[in-house]
Amino acid sequence: MPYPTRRVQEKEMIFGLHSVIEAIDAGKVMDKILIRRDLSSTLSKQLLERLSAIGDTVHTTVQRVPVEKLNQLTDRNHQGVIAFLSPVEFYRVEDVIQAAYDKGESPLLMVLDNVTDVRNFGAIARTCACAGAHAIVIGKRGSAPINGDAIKTSAGALHYLPICKVDNMQNALQLMRDSGLSVVAATEHAQQNYTEADMTLPLAILMGNEEKGIYEGNLNLATEQVRIPLHGPIESLNVSVAAGIMLYEAVRQRTFGKR
Repeated sequence: MPYPTRRVQEKEMIFGLHSVIEAIDAGKVMDKILIRRDLSSTLSKQLLERLSAIGDTVHTTVQRVPVEKLNQLTDRNHQGVIAFLSPVEFYRVEDVIQAAYDKGESPLLMVLDNVTDVRNFGAIARTCACAGAHAIVIGKRGSAPINGDAIKTSAGALHYLPICKVDNMQNALQLMRDSGLSVVAATEHAQQNYTEADMTLPLAILMGNEEKGIYEGNLNLATEQVRIPLHGPIESLNVSVAAGIMLYEAVRQRTFGKR
């Protein structure tokens, strides 16, 4: 299978075992670390031990990949390891929810189930910031990278809007429900119109992948499923547009009441 040929700007990444270990020790936030599939040196073990020691606090995705993947990203001596610096800090879902409650606010979270397009992600982040959402929740795997393109498309919103990166989306959705949030899933297969859901409640809006929609296991954890009515020949909305419609229905209801 061919790999993408786009070269990442070297300011976005760190390569080499010593450099990556030193960056972790210095507290750098990393979005993803790629490790050569067959790498098993003493230094690579030290790297994995570092990551294991800091555990969930770093929210870093670690992937084992063929050496060809690394070579396409840089022609420098990467020693089998490339780390991508994250331009944003990551937060825990429970901390964001509690902070909203502590301020006397009704939590409003946007949950993205494998939204993979960087521009869609950035556009959703921009709308979330404008609508006053408290955070975006994404999975560690299968989500759009948070890079310069995402920051640009978000108009800088990603520098201010908390991002929660979770290991297991189903566990995160259950945590939201246990914390008193209504999980409203937007899906074209629902019967209920999106305006009929009560979005004045503490709320998590669940949006799905651009092609496959919401994963069934995640959809089953929704407290409500709603649809945005379509009247033309096109069968679906762009996910960033649909997310904006859902968010501003929440804003409308919270401003003027549900009616």
